[in-house]
Amino acid sequence: MKSRSHVAAAVFVTALLGAGITGCATDSNTRGVDETGAVVSDSWITTKVKSDLAVEKDVSATHIHVQTYEGVVTLSGTVGTQAEIDRAIRVTSEIDGVKSVVNNIQVKPEAKS
Repeated sequence: MKSRSHVAAAVFVTALLGAGITGCATDSNTRGVDETGAVVSDSWITTKVKSDLAVEKDVSATHIHVQTYEGVVTLSGTVGTQAEIDRAIRVTSEIDGVKSVVNNIQVKPEAKS
């Protein structure tokens, strides 16, 4: 009996979360429509940028901050090289729904010995 109540509770929580997630999208947070016809929101774009940067081996994503407003993605933070900045911009600009990328990433100064 206990396992049935756990399953029922899990189904109920899943249903609530699903309703909450779909209910969170507002017109002020929507960006447009991607090639599949799905609405692309700023929060989706931000999440996608962060996840794509995290799997890039040539980018130190832990030091890059991402903000999106009306499809314009702003990247900020510090990285080790200009090549990392260039790669982060390229990866970001290739994501569906991104209108433009504002680069505020800086190369961190080398430590003096």
